[in-house]
Amino acid sequence: MNKIETNESYKSFINDPKVAILKYEANWCPDWKRLDFFIGDIMNDHQDKKWAQIDIEQLPEVTEENDVMGIPSLLVYKDGKKIGHLHSANTKNPEQVKEYLSQF
Repeated sequence: MNKIETNESYKSFINDPKVAILKYEANWCPDWKRLDFFIGDIMNDHQDKKWAQIDIEQLPEVTEENDVMGIPSLLVYKDGKKIGHLHSANTKNPEQVKEYLSQF
């Protein structure tokens, strides 16, 4: 999964007509590692979407702008607009994530 490391790469990633999913994570949070156990299979099922990850500590202004309060969170963008936000409480198992992404 590509890493977003600059504001410019973030803007470029979300400003696409293709649905883009950005995984917000932090090294100190054990829950994002749990999500990594199954996110690869989900990405394979959603190859029509762009995927990337962002470290909340590296780009805190992006995290704040998007109201990310829990880690990990999956945010969905299209044409530069946030169209979905799966909060950390709902990323604990593959079924929750699959159900959420089925709407996009």
